[in-house]
Amino acid sequence: MTFDILKAIILGIVEGLTEFLPVSSTGHLLLVQRFFGFADDEFGKTFAVLIQFGAILALLSIYFGRLWKLLIGFFTDPTSRRFVFGVLLSFLPAAVVGALAHDFIKSQLFNPWLICFMLIAGGGVLLWIDVLDLKPRYTDVMTFTMPMYFVIGLMQCVSMIPGVSRAGATIVGAMLLGADRRSSAEFSFWLAMPTMAGAFAYDLYKSHAQMTSGNSMLIAVGFAVSFVCAWIVVKTFLGYVQRHGFSLFAWWRVVVGAVGLIALAVGK
Repeated sequence: MTFDILKAIILGIVEGLTEFLPVSSTGHLLLVQRFFGFADDEFGKTFAVLIQFGAILALLSIYFGRLWKLLIGFFTDPTSRRFVFGVLLSFLPAAVVGALAHDFIKSQLFNPWLICFMLIAGGGVLLWIDVLDLKPRYTDVMTFTMPMYFVIGLMQCVSMIPGVSRAGATIVGAMLLGADRRSSAEFSFWLAMPTMAGAFAYDLYKSHAQMTSGNSMLIAVGFAVSFVCAWIVVKTFLGYVQRHGFSLFAWWRVVVGAVGLIALAVGK
């Protein structure tokens, strides 16, 4: 039982630290679950879904004041109303593709070899975007154009391939469309709210048959750890990328992907 709690803590840390960083939380969780030996275990899948809710709540708790202001302003402020519609427009492609391709993605793309290759490739993309001589035209997420919101949403669909990273795809898309680093990263938070909530609800519906009270302690531990770690990341990420860029996350992806490939090759 003690070792199971330790695994729950480690998985909670992995989920909380990686969910909002451009490193692919799904990829990291699947690799760690494989290392622990329950990547294909039904409880392992259910556990991964439930601890994700801890990261969602961390984001919502930090942005609660701004969410409330948007809710109130939706009926009186055209800028707030336009931004809400922009986020929903950006969410739409992932909602459609996710609903149509959910089973295919889960059954065909959750492959550790593919995850490792995507981690390395995504690291290369982040290094590339960091050195481009971009001329940002947008520094505020509420001033993005409606076509820009939609194209960022299309870019997010690429992250349904495990190892790509939802945050990474969103950030790269926004920067290529003229947003600066900070607003690109911040919009990835806003887009995460409906995307993660929708994915969580859908996965929870799909896996509800595996819910039991016997593992409630492990779920509670993973949930709490995920919440705390995600809260720290959300509080510090924007300031960090504004000052230092994405090279740290890029090289982390490359190292994890390379180590993963070596482990898979040795373990064959």
